[in-house]
Amino acid sequence: MGDVTTMTATTNTTGAAAHHRRRPELAAFLRSRRARVTPADVGMPPGLRRRTPGLRREEVAQLSGVGVTWYTWLEQGRPINASAQVLDAVARTLRLDRPEREHLYHLAEVPYAPDRQEGAEHVGPEIQGIIDALDPHPAVVYNERYDVLATNHAYRDLFARHDMKGFGLRNVLWNLFTLPEPDCPLVFRDSELPLMVAQLRGAYGRHVGEPAWESFIHRLSAVSDYFTELWESGNVRPPGPRVKTFRHKAVGEVRMTSVSLSINGMPECRIVAYTPNDEESRQRIEALRKRRGH
Repeated sequence: MGDVTTMTATTNTTGAAAHHRRRPELAAFLRSRRARVTPADVGMPPGLRRRTPGLRREEVAQLSGVGVTWYTWLEQGRPINASAQVLDAVARTLRLDRPEREHLYHLAEVPYAPDRQEGAEHVGPEIQGIIDALDPHPAVVYNERYDVLATNHAYRDLFARHDMKGFGLRNVLWNLFTLPEPDCPLVFRDSELPLMVAQLRGAYGRHVGEPAWESFIHRLSAVSDYFTELWESGNVRPPGPRVKTFRHKAVGEVRMTSVSLSINGMPECRIVAYTPNDEESRQRIEALRKRRGH
């Protein structure tokens, strides 16, 4: 019991020390960001006798819709509580970019939630170059809703491409649940689809009430009773590596190990890379690559 008590006391002391170190850092960060924003940047007249290089504290408070005393205490590093809504307002006034906004949240000890309305719909040339370099191994970039943001040639060789006219982004779940069962590329459909819906359900918890997500769930439920059944089960599962078996009309069954890789700067997206699980599957992937040139 003595060891547990000592450990708890040490942990509490460490946490308190970290808390005290964040407050001066928060104060310095806010002052530095305030100094770089001019009145002209926010549509205010410069005024006379301006001693500060940027906005005054009272101007930041006014533009953010918070009290001058409250903002002053925040910038002084006093132990006051800040809500996500207030931090967002301050971040907008100070013209913080996404990394700076996240830094502000961490210093204020408020859980950070990225702006969900600005979800990625494409990837940059660097990420596209990475997945292209994985060829002849199939690779794709998904977001948490299984929208397809980018693919390489090998992925397109293995999977049929569907443009999803009338829906928007191509979406793997939409394809899998709306294709006739004989056309489904998953050999073990009844074991794979429940896992994918469980992953979707785990991500949905961070997006409840968002129009794009609610519309997607509603529309897929309307066209697939099987999706509705799996969705209503409430099962949750994180992404992870596993072996999947796909069918291709030209080469037969292909057994692949899938691995998810996070993308720096795109926290809700991942690269999924597929590698052959046996020599026969490797040869069949190679056969698909050779067919590409014909």
